[in-house]
Amino acid sequence: MTFEDLETPAPLVNLAIVDANLKRMQDYCDSHGIRLRPHIKTHKSIAMAKRQLALGAHGITCQKLGEAEVMADAGIDDILISYPLIGKAKRLAALAARVKMTVAIDSEQALSTAAEAAASAGHPIGVLVEFDSGAKRTGVVRVEDALALARRITETPHLTFAGLMTYPANENTVAFVNAARAAFDDAGIAIPMVSGGGTPDAFSVHELGVIDELRVGTYIYNDRMMIGAGHASLADCAFDVIATVVSRPEENRAIIDAGSKTLTSDPAGKGGPGHGLIRAYPDAVIDRLSEEHGMVDLTHSAAKPEIGEKLRIVPNHVCPVTNLHDAIWVEADGEISELPVDARGLTR
Repeated sequence: MTFEDLETPAPLVNLAIVDANLKRMQDYCDSHGIRLRPHIKTHKSIAMAKRQLALGAHGITCQKLGEAEVMADAGIDDILISYPLIGKAKRLAALAARVKMTVAIDSEQALSTAAEAAASAGHPIGVLVEFDSGAKRTGVVRVEDALALARRITETPHLTFAGLMTYPANENTVAFVNAARAAFDDAGIAIPMVSGGGTPDAFSVHELGVIDELRVGTYIYNDRMMIGAGHASLADCAFDVIATVVSRPEENRAIIDAGSKTLTSDPAGKGGPGHGLIRAYPDAVIDRLSEEHGMVDLTHSAAKPEIGEKLRIVPNHVCPVTNLHDAIWVEADGEISELPVDARGLTR
């Protein structure tokens, strides 16, 4: 079986490239004394998570309880949920009763959920206080707020202060951590570790000098965004969407059977124009998407695909593309086999 035999659209993953990407990141972390805790949001696969752990990853990161439940059911027993859980104590307690759980908080309300869960489970839950490094999403913005939450954690039965967490890890992280260390020292509270995230700048995170744990997800597959960010080359991209040319209504226009329900509408940033890179026709641009149609501008492509031709497309942002599919096809040692996306669609 080859990719030509796949019914399209279909996600196809090159396992040799996956393994090279995993080894490269693990080797980097090992060489700099940084713990790697990969984020499973990119692959949502039990098999891929276990592949990461087998290479030396220190537990996994999930964004949602549903993902964590799937991974715990598969025997993975060290899980961080890097997202504030509000009002979900019952499910968190069930997880904490059977695996080592750590959660991230940035408010008293999230702390209360963790405290209720730990008390109900009768097992400790580690708690990271998240701070904002400029992304302007979750995370406290003042050191005094981080300290107040840490103090509350240390005073709460069944909770353990696990350290600080941020995304992305950058120069703002350094300033916050240095200020936090001084304030926490004065308060007599140790900061066990600092967890930072982000694939684009992962290979320079050691230069910051403050990161003990690295949370990265996209590195396993890579995509056009990672090419644009300078993290990866095209040769490092393990994940293609296979699509078929279903129409050629004009000389310089082709239609493929992959639209927004397959490729998503995420842009590639500096990775290039359009909604994916067609490997065999790099000058073609997938310039428009409807739900099931991809419109390809062939104006600047000297070679042009024909109806029925199957194309390998590197997606702009692989994480949501994975989540749109129940399974992926895996290419290994000349064979292609199907692998479920175990945590697909679990958004709660």
